Amino acid sequence: MSHLFRSHAPITDDGWHLIDEEARTQLLPGLAARKLVDFSGPLGWGHSATNLGGTTEITDPPVADVAARQRRVLPLVELRSAFTVSRDELANADRGALDVDLDDLDAAAQRIAVAENVAVFDGWAAGGIVGIKAASPHSPIALPANFAEYPSHVAQGVEVLLRAGVTGPYGLALGPGAYTGVVETEHGGLVVFDHLRSILGGPIVRAPGLDGAVVVSLRGGDFLFESGQDLSVGYDHHDADAVRLYIEESFSFRVNAPEAAIALGKA
Repeated sequence: MSHLFRSHAPITDDGWHLIDEEARTQLLPGLAARKLVDFSGPLGWGHSATNLGGTTEITDPPVADVAARQRRVLPLVELRSAFTVSRDELANADRGALDVDLDDLDAAAQRIAVAENVAVFDGWAAGGIVGIKAASPHSPIALPANFAEYPSHVAQGVEVLLRAGVTGPYGLALGPGAYTGVVETEHGGLVVFDHLRSILGGPIVRAPGLDGAVVVSLRGGDFLFESGQDLSVGYDHHDADAVRLYIEESFSFRVNAPEAAIALGKA
């Protein structure tokens, strides 16, 4: 039996298919960090820690004149975002309804996507995660209020990475407001979005939860997201009116090369 306990839920196979597809539809646009870092896994719910390769000396071995060291690992964190689905709505879906109310699921998916982005880009001290922005040794570059000026500032960021010996291609994560502004703005007859892509040589992603922007190298090996259990829907409990479900994942994130990214933010 899976730890997600899906078989205990009063949900038909068609109902589960609807829920899983809706969760996937809502999650994919928001999982920005995964599009810019190396992804490993999923390695399963039982995977609990990432091997860091190093050791720490233990100064009090069990026997004198015996050297002792402890392996260094990064424990995985778990995120869970709960939601409720009406049993009446599930019954309507089984009858063929196309307008099933899954708003609570949509909100839960968006919350956990934001949480993942924040952990990767900004860090999560309580979870032992150092984010890309905090790890970077480069001074942040100020972003202008005018979106038409973004290419100049992003180019400065790329130049900083090149001077640090960090090759491309490069990717750019933008907070939702900045992403919309870039998509809607033209400069010199060229859409700013397209100008930025020509500078970067890589993707531009909309990153809910990100304040400002981050330029990262996509050469590989610099940032690792290790997935234990990938995002999945599980069952908690139900009553006569509703089914209580959740979206859950486990992961670790580590920065191997802090110099391979630079933050851009407000002056």
